[in-house]
Amino acid sequence: MNAESDERGEVVAETVATPATGDVTADGATDGSAGGTAAKEPELGSKAPHFIKRSRTLHLSWQVAVFIVGLAVVAAGVVMLPLPGPGWLVIFGGMAIWATEFVWAQLVLRWTKRKVTEAAQRALDPKVRRRNIILTTIGLVIIAVLVGIYVWKFGIVMPWKIDE
Repeated sequence: MNAESDERGEVVAETVATPATGDVTADGATDGSAGGTAAKEPELGSKAPHFIKRSRTLHLSWQVAVFIVGLAVVAAGVVMLPLPGPGWLVIFGGMAIWATEFVWAQLVLRWTKRKVTEAAQRALDPKVRRRNIILTTIGLVIIAVLVGIYVWKFGIVMPWKIDE
């Protein structure tokens, strides 16, 4: 049972928290900076329809079904990691299915989105791009030299036509 679905019908008073330094305030600004650009994140909790949340038994059944479907999708993604297929994409799809119902999955998804965004911003940094281009060029030159040495030593002979 979570705080959003109190089946006894009791009113739960909302607490007003004061944001800590660097936290996002209600208007989307970050505390400690003038006019932050951070977007307000959606609420945590179940996304199940209201009629399902009203009944504890139905809500629990809904959560079990969402967990099983998400587990099947995540398992398919794990199988696709060594096999052909978009393994990580399917795993994150399963996490998104879980995130419709479970707070822990929503938090994991938020953390993952934040880390992917940070990595994308770092990759677009001109210094990092220049370093990556230089390393890729050096790697391609090394591969070209090794292929050249192989061709010079053995010639261009298909592997299935090599006499032992």
